[in-house]
Amino acid sequence: MAGYRVPVAKGSGLGVRSWLLLGLITVVVLAATGVWNPFPTMWDWVNRPQPISQPDVVWQQRIGGTPRSVTIAGQSVVIEQRTRVEARSLAAGTQLWERKADWSAVTGAGQEAVVVVGKLLVKGYEVLDPGTGVTRRRDDDAVAVWTYRNLLLDARCVAATDCTLSAWDPRGTTPLWTAFLPGVSTGLLADNPNLLDTRRLGGNRIDGEVAGPEAVPPLLGFPVDGRVHVVDTATGRVLQNVEPGREERLAVIGGRLLRITARSQDGSCYYAISGRDSATGQEAWQQSGLNLRTADSAGCVQREDPYGARNVLLGVSPDGREAVLDAYDGRLLLVTANGERVLAVDDRYALVRTADGGAVSARELGAERTRWQRPAGKKADAALTPYAAIVADEKPNRLVALDPRTGRELVVLRTSANALAVGPAGMVIGEGREIGYVRFGATAGGTPGEADGADPGPAGSGSVPQPQDSCGPKNELCAAPDPGK
Repeated sequence: MAGYRVPVAKGSGLGVRSWLLLGLITVVVLAATGVWNPFPTMWDWVNRPQPISQPDVVWQQRIGGTPRSVTIAGQSVVIEQRTRVEARSLAAGTQLWERKADWSAVTGAGQEAVVVVGKLLVKGYEVLDPGTGVTRRRDDDAVAVWTYRNLLLDARCVAATDCTLSAWDPRGTTPLWTAFLPGVSTGLLADNPNLLDTRRLGGNRIDGEVAGPEAVPPLLGFPVDGRVHVVDTATGRVLQNVEPGREERLAVIGGRLLRITARSQDGSCYYAISGRDSATGQEAWQQSGLNLRTADSAGCVQREDPYGARNVLLGVSPDGREAVLDAYDGRLLLVTANGERVLAVDDRYALVRTADGGAVSARELGAERTRWQRPAGKKADAALTPYAAIVADEKPNRLVALDPRTGRELVVLRTSANALAVGPAGMVIGEGREIGYVRFGATAGGTPGEADGADPGPAGSGSVPQPQDSCGPKNELCAAPDPGK
């Protein structure tokens, strides 16, 4: 009949929801029987981290917790966390080993580097191979450890006033020397407890240990019961045992014992610095008026070490300009212009923010010349390492590695991550639990810093003062006489 339609029963066939339910049941059955399991891949896709920088890093890994320190040790990246330490491959980021530990530190350099680990409030430590985690040496008695590029020091005490300081080659099995100390400070526990030397300038996005371990200074100052014991790191001899005056703070920097005086008068603090010979105690140089920022505003009491690095000090002159001082001979190596601020310093250069806040320049110490200058924001941070100068900028966020000598760009990253560690060929950056490694670009003439040697040195010399047997930190007492004189 015209216009007649065959009625269709509602509900016949499968609706969209039914098809989705059937599909889900099929996937679950396949996953349960091991035929096909898409869930791990789907979760990896959902949980995939965003790239930590642009351009992308060589590798990026998420670790178990926020790192306390990161150090490049040969072909490994050593990561210290709150209750453990792990090492990852520098080439691929894959985990090499992991150990439970409350503290860790790297000593040695390059392929000779090792990792020292221990537990808080427990005597002793272990020396591990950074590539395998295998224990190379174990100690059960030490209460403190200091780690350097070319030396490992430890202290052990059989009584409160009977302690021994020992020096080791990073991979050595017998001490190079031992020295007696009449006790140790109650703060000397775990790795690298404070000695009387310099404080590093800091930055928000650059880790304070980004440069890795430093070369051991020629002299070290150990605080013991209000006195300072000056130890020659070449021989282990205790050269002086000095008590500071009421208005003094002592520091051992650049092969000198420094007596820093801050005297309160007329509502102001008046400063004086005296550099003393390590063997005789005789004054070698003297400077007045330079504020090393060791005192607070309450009565000029000095509670802090001076700012600086290796053999140089950073202070403020009476007219408000910042100055870099050679701790060995007292020379003024750099005096900034009004409004300029030193962001980083070592024995070779100082990175200075210009007075208008629009650039960072590298000044060669003792030469009164600018090596390079580049634009930077007013909140930019900077650091100097043996291999690269690092500049961290904001708005926009950038991390830039530069050749310290020329200012040539080694890598430029668009990232909000922090600079954690710098090595000969690249650097480790991190943000939260994400860390990554970026290689420096191809360099003309070799690895950055190669022309200056693997380690920077005292201003004007180009080499780190190696421990000498009673020759002085710059070998001045053993230098051969000039035959022409």
